[in-house]
Amino acid sequence: MFKKFLIALSVVFTVGVHAAEPEVDLKDPYKMVRKVSDNTFARITKDQPLIAKDKEYLRVIVEEELMPYIDYKYAALRVLGNHVSKVRAIEDKEEKAKAIKDLQHFIDVFQKYLIATYAGVFTQYTNQSVEFGPAQPFKGQDVVLVKTKIVEPGKPDIKIDFKVREDRDGDWRAYDMIAEGISLLDAKQSELQGILRQQGIEHVSDLLEQKSQLPVQFRGEGGDE
Repeated sequence: MFKKFLIALSVVFTVGVHAAEPEVDLKDPYKMVRKVSDNTFARITKDQPLIAKDKEYLRVIVEEELMPYIDYKYAALRVLGNHVSKVRAIEDKEEKAKAIKDLQHFIDVFQKYLIATYAGVFTQYTNQSVEFGPAQPFKGQDVVLVKTKIVEPGKPDIKIDFKVREDRDGDWRAYDMIAEGISLLDAKQSELQGILRQQGIEHVSDLLEQKSQLPVQFRGEGGDE
């Protein structure tokens, strides 16, 4: 179960661009990941009485503490893969407008799905500690890996890498995480591509929206079990 928690937790930094809290340094990817991690777990610890009363409160914590620092728009488009290129290539104006509207709806639904998934993941949090690797020079790069490991007494450490990207404003946000060699973004793309090809983006959006409305609970890797 703990391994499942860690693999699912990688989704936590997979994918929102709200107004970020000023104390988080968005100009330094290493400081950003560390501070967001500290803030999120501190909030979960502080609000345990509220969480114990109603697990749905975890959605509030995720939306306020985590989502401002996750580039869910970029991640959502990555999950769609070459479907985005197909939309760009559409020449008919009405057809293209409809396709773009479907894309925008998918992004909105994907954000809600992530909030629900992360909230479920955090039901498994029992004060495990996170240790961070040393910061590396990142000037001139637009993607960096922030190395961490999850430590729990009596269990093997698990190494994970957060993928963080720089946007046009020079701000850094996380969009993926590699846990035990598995990219959660790639895994989600593989899971949805077949459905996307066979049944279309509207069906995929409906599917994710249904899952996002389920009660908050841990559902295994990717939040689907």
